[in-house]
Amino acid sequence: MKAVILAGGTGSRLWPLSRKATPKQFQKLTGNKTMLQETIERIGFLKPADIYISTNGEYKDIVVKQSRPYQIPLKNIIVEPALRDTAPCIGLAALYVAETNPNEVMSIIYADHLIQNKTEFVEKLKIAEKIALKENTLNIIEVKAKFPNVNLGYVKIGKPLKEIGDTQIYSFEGFTEKPTYEKARKFLQSYKYLWNTGYYVWKAGTILNYYKTHQPNTYKHLSAIKKAIGTKNESKTIEKHYPLCDKISIDYGIMEKVNPKVVRIIPAELGWSDVGTWESIMEELPRNKKGNLVKAAHLGIDSSNTLIYGNPNKLIATIGVDNLVIVDTKDALLICRKDRSQDVKKLVEKLKTTKYKDLT
Repeated sequence: MKAVILAGGTGSRLWPLSRKATPKQFQKLTGNKTMLQETIERIGFLKPADIYISTNGEYKDIVVKQSRPYQIPLKNIIVEPALRDTAPCIGLAALYVAETNPNEVMSIIYADHLIQNKTEFVEKLKIAEKIALKENTLNIIEVKAKFPNVNLGYVKIGKPLKEIGDTQIYSFEGFTEKPTYEKARKFLQSYKYLWNTGYYVWKAGTILNYYKTHQPNTYKHLSAIKKAIGTKNESKTIEKHYPLCDKISIDYGIMEKVNPKVVRIIPAELGWSDVGTWESIMEELPRNKKGNLVKAAHLGIDSSNTLIYGNPNKLIATIGVDNLVIVDTKDALLICRKDRSQDVKKLVEKLKTTKYKDLT
């Protein structure tokens, strides 16, 4: 199996720590290493030569620096010359994986997700690999929905198909992307819906064939790039053709269009979070006796259920606060109610229209 780590996102919901120049995948948000480094270590059962990292040109140097300790070959760092969403990004990666063997299985893994059960994750990846090799299917590792999250996609599972070990494999009935709160609440009650993690496992050649059917324009440009891989014109060809690919996600561009019969759902207990908001981080990571999540020098009196991030050399003192998010950086300080942390993205958009736009 080859693994493709997607590390090109530019999320803003974890401002002021995550910014356009250094988004969350390059930050030490959930541990002592960056999220990209934690992701690489999570798939440590693979050889470095079997790990690819896809990013954009702006982040190439960061990726090279943070992946260097893991000896991932420079040629395995795939640079996208334009932001075209996940369908072109994954298609480009599939070209490199399929270069020597179209039947090679590839897994799609995000660099900015939290997974606490690493053993389970590896086990489910290997199960998905077996299914892809045997059945030539498109396989998705999904997790149980814990609350009605309106910022995630959901998959509806169908009938059970088989068991591999203790894992039940299900058929697939459909996607729903970012539902309303009421619909998400109904999904949670039905027990037939899982959160869509985006962890896909399939043969590289198989997914490229679906591009040919469902994304013909993108496939045309990927085909032109394929001919140039390994030649002196490789970079120039990618720069010419990649920006002309249709800007669309893999979910909308491919997965919603394929015959559901070729998709398999593999449920998993991963301790998973997309780390989408400060509140979601607080829900997932261990807190102290007062319910506080502290990654800073902190002294508090009657302070509870609060997230506190800051410089370990600068004291943050709190008195009588509850259910807050406090994030202190060298040039910006965020204080908000925990249940309003999803609005940080709106704040960043507002920042772009002010004299503080450089802080985004």
